[in-house]
Amino acid sequence: MTSETIISIFLGIGLAASVGFRVFLPLFALSLAAYFDMWQLNDNWHWIGSLAAVLTLGVATVVEIFAYFIPWVDNLLDSFAVPLAAIAGTAVMVSTVANLDPLVTWCLAIIAGGGTATAIKGAGATGRLASSATTGGLGNPVVSTVETGAAMVVTTASIFMPILAAILVIFILVIIFRIYRRLRPKTNLK
Repeated sequence: MTSETIISIFLGIGLAASVGFRVFLPLFALSLAAYFDMWQLNDNWHWIGSLAAVLTLGVATVVEIFAYFIPWVDNLLDSFAVPLAAIAGTAVMVSTVANLDPLVTWCLAIIAGGGTATAIKGAGATGRLASSATTGGLGNPVVSTVETGAAMVVTTASIFMPILAAILVIFILVIIFRIYRRLRPKTNLK
């Protein structure tokens, strides 16, 4: 495996994790990176770097970010965004991974890309639901701000420093796992 392939995997994982926070923001960033020839995409994914894709994903990003600041609308969006994150995480991974057999690429995309995006989006949706239940939705803009900030940081790191992005993703997943372990009910085995 070449260093280019490894870096492309790190890019894909970082962007897939970002998709878990905001579906369109990492796709928009990837579109911009491809448009300005910062990253080369797989042959079937060059359309992401077109001006039409940049504009469409840019508008979708702005709409998504602002919609998540509206209490209760954000919960509705999560019901659509969880499955969409799995698809987008898989797609972003497929579009970025270079020099691998298609079978390996798709397996990696489904497991690492779709799995990472789904885990993060599921945790975020659960956190927002808890915020809605405990604050009547008033705390949701804080959750949205944290998620949008995390999406921006991980996306930026993915584009410019993919290795750092992979480290951030591991850190985020460890935090999610620890929170899950603290919140799950304890069972007594006798």
